[in-house]
Amino acid sequence: MARIFSLLLKIVSGLVLLTVLAIWLTYWLAARSLPDYNADYEVADISAPVEIARDNANVPHIFGATDEDVYYGLGFAHAQDRLFQMMLLRRTAQGRLSEMFGERTLKTDELMRRLGLYEAARQSAQVQSPEATAALEAYARGVNAWIKEVNEGALGRGAPEFFLFPSEIAYWQPADSIAILKLVAVQLSDQIPNEVLRARASLLLPQERLRDLMPDAPGTGLGLLPSYAALFPEAQPGVAPSGTQYAFSPFPKSGLAGASNVWAAGPGRSATGATLLANDPHLNFSAPGAWYLARLQLSTGGVIGASVPGVPAIVSGRHESFGWGITAAYVDDADLYIEKQNPEAPGEVLTPEGYKPLRSRPSIVQIKDADPVTLTLEWSENGPILPKTAFDVDTITPPGHLVSVAWTALVPDDRSMSAVIALNHATTLTQAMGAARDFAAPALNLAMADPDRVQMKVIGRAPLRDALHQSKGRIPSPGWLEADRWQGWRDFDDLPLFTAARDGIIGNTNNKTVDAPFPDHLSYHWGDTQRIQRWQRLMQSREVHTRDSFIEVQNDVVSAAARNLLPLVGADLWFTGEAAPEGTPERQRQRALTLLAEWNGEMNEHLPEPLIYYAWMRALQDRLMRDEIGPLAREFTHVDPIFIERVYRDIGGASAWCDVIQSAPVETCTDIARQSLDDALLWIGEHYSTNLESLRWGDAHMAHHDHPVLGDVPLLKWVVNIRQSTSGGDNTLMRGVTAGDGPEPFANVHGAAYRGVYDFADPDSSVFITATGQSGHPLSRHYDDLGELWRRGEYVPMSLDPELARAAGVGITHLVPEE
Repeated sequence: MARIFSLLLKIVSGLVLLTVLAIWLTYWLAARSLPDYNADYEVADISAPVEIARDNANVPHIFGATDEDVYYGLGFAHAQDRLFQMMLLRRTAQGRLSEMFGERTLKTDELMRRLGLYEAARQSAQVQSPEATAALEAYARGVNAWIKEVNEGALGRGAPEFFLFPSEIAYWQPADSIAILKLVAVQLSDQIPNEVLRARASLLLPQERLRDLMPDAPGTGLGLLPSYAALFPEAQPGVAPSGTQYAFSPFPKSGLAGASNVWAAGPGRSATGATLLANDPHLNFSAPGAWYLARLQLSTGGVIGASVPGVPAIVSGRHESFGWGITAAYVDDADLYIEKQNPEAPGEVLTPEGYKPLRSRPSIVQIKDADPVTLTLEWSENGPILPKTAFDVDTITPPGHLVSVAWTALVPDDRSMSAVIALNHATTLTQAMGAARDFAAPALNLAMADPDRVQMKVIGRAPLRDALHQSKGRIPSPGWLEADRWQGWRDFDDLPLFTAARDGIIGNTNNKTVDAPFPDHLSYHWGDTQRIQRWQRLMQSREVHTRDSFIEVQNDVVSAAARNLLPLVGADLWFTGEAAPEGTPERQRQRALTLLAEWNGEMNEHLPEPLIYYAWMRALQDRLMRDEIGPLAREFTHVDPIFIERVYRDIGGASAWCDVIQSAPVETCTDIARQSLDDALLWIGEHYSTNLESLRWGDAHMAHHDHPVLGDVPLLKWVVNIRQSTSGGDNTLMRGVTAGDGPEPFANVHGAAYRGVYDFADPDSSVFITATGQSGHPLSRHYDDLGELWRRGEYVPMSLDPELARAAGVGITHLVPEE
């Protein structure tokens, strides 16, 4: 017995020792790729030494003898901190994810290759300005210099993720940076899926109910459109989507397209007599985040703000006396076309001149642990032919037809990169306006401020459409009709420009900016109808503003939607009914209504009311929709306040949604409100607690900054994912968009991953922050060190003072020319 015990002890001890050694070896290998921020490197292709001084927030301040040397330093710094992220983005744009992840990403690769995003980037690389070309090439050399250091210095393959996947890293090229900028356009736009969803809904509903389900932003109404069935009688209603999964797809899910807030105050509305500007672009949360803070010391002066890893520029930021911010403009810059195939030659489609062959070429997808797949990529005159399952177009495609897409992000002469780089050199509003002329995609609202003036301009290509266009770009249209095709581009000078008076304020929350009839409009699909209400109230509540008041507005968590909807929906429920004993549904409903009656709409993470409100409105919308449109209701994952308001105000007979058509009784909207509140309270009790007063919105509204690759891997996910209890919601200025579906429907998955406030009375008092940290390395202390500040609505200094950057900083890296 003693021998057996001794033997078992030795075995267990050996296993423990091996486990410890394995953990230590894993840590040692992973830690090898942590960059030394105090190292000196001899590198090729710079004209003089380059200094990268990282301040105490690990923000690199890059100094060089020439602009090209500075861009070289930015490429080096990006690669040091975000190499795996950059390579993953490049593979996504190229349609080469399957080389790493196998067959599960084949559909995503197929979609990206059929769209031709990377090919468009390569073509666009040939038309950039000389200054942009020099910057792109210098940046690529900087990235490649770090890759060379990783290879020669055995620096842990550059990132720990490369130990789990093929470690070969192709050198960076200028087209890679342009492709990543195009991916930003992908993340900001949901015009394509919106067209498909509207077409699917129009096959099920009459026009007046479609107007309720997918309402226009408040303003001048739209004339009657033909139904999708009228355009394509062969289309069948209620076709179920294929359910094909697009792993690692860069396209946003429903309700999660790009959004942002930006506003600026003229000197007459500032307490200091100089302008103020605030910006918080919204994207999907991830770890590492989408943004990277940096400062570049260019020949035109210092520029500091948020960059995108892979892009040699500051995308939102400031100079000493000029700053800019961006929001998604929601220009209708993409259209789907139904292409009619020739019954006798399926490779031909109908055009205004008759049947013509599709342009095509083969493309081979290499797949890890599987045989390669050869795709035949096809284009009509309107654009690339989409896979049948992409964006659920299979649900609306008539037999004998294909679907193509026209999209500004796919144009081969896209000079957006030239525009962004020129904007980094602009020091006045006039120069910035000149730089913006080259911008193509994504369409943005560009807010600008110098010490004396503020302006906002819609930039990017806006398609010209014929006044006789059948669908007005709202649903897919026949690709063979000349009137339905794009007729060119709107002139830059015709796009909206907003110039504030000295005591004026400009701003945008993705709200409707133009109320013009078709075809002079910009869009029928806008990103916000609620935040703008709260923003207007807060802007007008003060005679003058300060940096701190702008920070307060940026972190405001009061929901105008909640304040509007609750009195409507609960009008006949407040303080009604008989006293009910404890433990009954009636008693629980009364407790919930009492809490909501005393609530001011503040979506504070510590309060129970936001969870009750959201669960109620979600259950209400589902009850209203599901009876009418069946499984299609699953596509409406987020509460639409305009839809619910139309129903409860009975606008255009919208209260018809309250009656359950499959039941004999006629249900009222009060009945549905009461039943959905009971549904919500039951759901809350099952998932959280029946003690309503103890609920915390922050427990349901945790911010999910997940690693895109390792975020679902057992054990590793606890290391690479970042979780934060957060305030806010879908419709608050401090926006925290909920997931909408899945096991955690109220998880915070999309919001302001960057915030900046620029004060031109004292520019160095400007502040900024990102949602996670500067490093993409999970073992770095800078992986998540900014996250807690961001969660609390705090910031770090945004100073151009070089001595402040060097003082008590993380380290100073010197790049010296090779001898």
